[in-house]
Amino acid sequence: MSGVPALPAAGADVATCVALLRAVVGIASPSGAEEPVAREYVRWMTELGLRAGLDHAGNAIGETGPAGAPTVVLLGHLDTVPGEVPVRWDGSLLYGRGTVDAKGPLSAMVCAAARVGPDLPVRLVVIGAVDEERESIGARAVVHAFDPAAVIVGEPSGADAVVIGYKGLIRLAVDVIRPAAHSSTVDPKAIEVAADLWQRIRQWLPVDPDRPWFTQALPTLIRLDGDGVRARLTLSCRTPVGFDHAGFLRRVTEAAGADRVTVIESTAAVLRPRTDPVARALCAAIRRSGATPRTKVKLGTADMNVVAPYWPVPTATYGPGDSSLDHTDAEHIDVNEYLRAIDVLAGALRDIASDVLNPAQELSR
Repeated sequence: MSGVPALPAAGADVATCVALLRAVVGIASPSGAEEPVAREYVRWMTELGLRAGLDHAGNAIGETGPAGAPTVVLLGHLDTVPGEVPVRWDGSLLYGRGTVDAKGPLSAMVCAAARVGPDLPVRLVVIGAVDEERESIGARAVVHAFDPAAVIVGEPSGADAVVIGYKGLIRLAVDVIRPAAHSSTVDPKAIEVAADLWQRIRQWLPVDPDRPWFTQALPTLIRLDGDGVRARLTLSCRTPVGFDHAGFLRRVTEAAGADRVTVIESTAAVLRPRTDPVARALCAAIRRSGATPRTKVKLGTADMNVVAPYWPVPTATYGPGDSSLDHTDAEHIDVNEYLRAIDVLAGALRDIASDVLNPAQELSR
């Protein structure tokens, strides 16, 4: 491990966890090309004592604990956005695509499960899902395969914070066709009709700068191109909890008239209470680490949105890393934060296992 920074004195456990992270970050895994890193995760999970393999979707899955016991799922993802960030150490910082989003969080979950799983009376299932950055194929493939009592989603929250909510998303394309006409005529041109529709949508969903962004629908023009005969409008709207996706689609469709409206993606927002038992367990573990825990919400979407309708159980998102570095050319993680997150996850898993099996503190669904 040439160039690795000095590590805290905690024996092979620390060195192994850092070696795992460095190994997987060194394997490019843009969405659709995750198999090499999936197999690397399976190899590491097997060496760490988990029962590991690939499922039919290409997800890397490792299990530990009694097979018939209540299940706690730790769901991360293998894929990254395209683009290379050269892998290098700079002191305690490891640079590379995926260090933050989200091989750091997934590797932390693998290490925590390997550390405490054999001693817990629950079944821990670690899932490295494919395709999260596009259509969440991996997460959609596992929702019927497991019936968890609790879920931790692995995304960068920062080692001292827990994410309890993500906004939803509806993404649409509108294809406009109009008869050919000379530019001097007053007949509406396709590109003008598409531009007018976008302006109407913005009027339907005004943005109030004095209100929290998480509580508002935030429309964004993704692309508008074409000419007088054919044009395409592509838009996305980040949606709050309770937003009527079907009603919005009907309104756009009615306004578009005979022009074709295509739904590219529609995902509802998700929000768990601050008192969620998994969030509480993570916050308690953060507090025991000597830090002050925070809960927060995010304006993007994640696999938490995908699994929430199928797994209506205590769920929170946690993982090391600064999410403002997601998808950037400066993506990196502090190995000390990564190691601290492993400690937090291990402590939280002990508490979650106790709650799952204790009727007096049963995890509320």
